[in-house]
Amino acid sequence: MDSNNWLQQLMMLGIGTTSLVAEKMRQVSDDLVKDGKLDPEQAKAVMDDIVQQLKSDQGNWEEQMQRQMRNVMQDFGVARQSEVDELRGRIDRLERQVRDLENKLWR
Repeated sequence: MDSNNWLQQLMMLGIGTTSLVAEKMRQVSDDLVKDGKLDPEQAKAVMDDIVQQLKSDQGNWEEQMQRQMRNVMQDFGVARQSEVDELRGRIDRLERQVRDLENKLWR
């Protein structure tokens, strides 16, 4: 399982959803301005606030998704990169020790 690909797809889904919500909100505010129910300056201020909130929520969502992905990967027993690197180092040291022992036996 390629965790980076899944995570990237989930993040893109969140970004796409945020973009759709922002676009729909712009349409609603434009309609309210056309109908005279909202002043253009008020509409801009409201939209700026909503877009800022969506961006903030998106960042929180991405952090939560990354945390959840780490938890899922850990539950599946998938090693973290640091663990794999540590094991590679240990294997390298053991291989050197085996070579050294073999060299001592053949002398």
